[in-house]
Amino acid sequence: MATNHYFNQGTTTEQLLYEDIVIESLKIFGQDVVYLPRELTNKDTIFNDDSISKFTKYNKIEMYIENIEGFDGEGDLFTKFGVEIRDEASFIVSRRRWNRLVKSENNPIQFYRPREGDLIYLPLSRSIFEIQKVETESPFYQLKNLPVFRLRASLFEYNDEDFDTGIDAIDTVESVGAYQNALTLSTTPMSFIVGETVTQTLASGVVMRGEVTEKNDSDSILYIAHIGSNDGTFGQFTTGTIIGSTSSATATVTAVGERNNIDPNNQNSIFSNIDFIDFSETNPFGDPNIT
Repeated sequence: MATNHYFNQGTTTEQLLYEDIVIESLKIFGQDVVYLPRELTNKDTIFNDDSISKFTKYNKIEMYIENIEGFDGEGDLFTKFGVEIRDEASFIVSRRRWNRLVKSENNPIQFYRPREGDLIYLPLSRSIFEIQKVETESPFYQLKNLPVFRLRASLFEYNDEDFDTGIDAIDTVESVGAYQNALTLSTTPMSFIVGETVTQTLASGVVMRGEVTEKNDSDSILYIAHIGSNDGTFGQFTTGTIIGSTSSATATVTAVGERNNIDPNNQNSIFSNIDFIDFSETNPFGDPNIT
């Protein structure tokens, strides 16, 4: 039995009209987000992964958040390692808008669709989500076409990635979450530039390098992240001369320490002074005092 020959769902005009309505809805009810493509710097061909990936490019585009009653996922979990926030969200983006804003000839980001592993910065909640799955056929051929991508994403967990997008709200992830060395200098680090690479040649000939995340002129401290060596082995900065790759500034390191950013609202010191386990004889789960 043939379908009704008076109606044709595959006409171009109807498809364009349907897509125009979708784009208009996304612009009305959606949010302006920042799409961050992941750049692989040292790809593992076996596991197809890169633990030292970086984010330097971005595109602003409107997306609709499908979650109307809050983020999905397991929410806030209290574990023995602390509080884990496992929020998830679904984003919808127009294919035509993606091709026009992201996949364009003048744009260095030329992917025919969003990719798993890329990031989405949501200014509404000031949070970053990592794309886990891209649905390319949902909704399924309503008018014999596919006008949108549906992105299933989870809250991004920082793992020492390099952020150099130029957007302060995003790049501050490094200064908060990255492992950093605190280099005490004999002079003020005023001449060094935040974001540049500093190098130091050790006595063994190995060249250490790291990225400047912050400088404290009053205390003569330079903070360094993404530390590595030219031979690929583990190493650390030591006392000696460092050189800035962009500013060509030089300084002498007199002491090397670790930076530990502790939120003043954390309750670590409060919990450390509380006895959660009572080992007296009144505790049925503890060992009684033996005399």
